[in-house]
Amino acid sequence: MGSTVLGVIGVGAVVGAITFGSVAPPEAHQDNPAAAKVANPVASTPESIAAGESIYKRRCSGCHGLDAKGGPPKEEFLKPAPNLIDDSYDHGSSDGEMFYVIKNGVPPELVMDGWGERLSDTDMWNIVNYLRAEAKKSK
Repeated sequence: MGSTVLGVIGVGAVVGAITFGSVAPPEAHQDNPAAAKVANPVASTPESIAAGESIYKRRCSGCHGLDAKGGPPKEEFLKPAPNLIDDSYDHGSSDGEMFYVIKNGVPPELVMDGWGERLSDTDMWNIVNYLRAEAKKSK
């Protein structure tokens, strides 16, 4: 029974740490197995997708392009911002991994800053839903 309680506490700690951004960040260009386990709690409804589009266009399109297909680098020594609706994911392809990157940024250089201090969790999940919808339309 003691190991069951510890297992439940361990899983809760991982989910809580991801939610609050205190899990050690993954190395660049790798999946994040802990974040991958986090399910998207926001249903992908037309309202969520529209809200995500609005936030994306205000907050993300400056780097990733209005069409989410990537954009030029902010500085000449940086790589271009990646396409967010293709089949290639530098930091994991699950909803949880996408949410983690939006919330915490891309370490170690933090070329992309995290939005966890400026957007609500619901806003970030809406962006994930919007990007998923755009990816489906682009195929």
